[in-house]
Amino acid sequence: LRSPHVNKKSREQFQLRTHKRLIEIYTPTQKTVDALSKLELPSGVDIQVKLT
Repeated sequence: LRSPHVNKKSREQFQLRTHKRLIEIYTPTQKTVDALSKLELPSGVDIQVKLT
């Protein structure tokens, strides 16, 4: 049990990390886009598909 009452420096410290990856597909087919959109990912992992 940590108490910031008397020992101000005895607080718990948390850290948030963000990791990003970029994959470029130059000539995607509709099948490729559908496969990327339907991926089963663990919680906390997101995917974003952009078509340009």
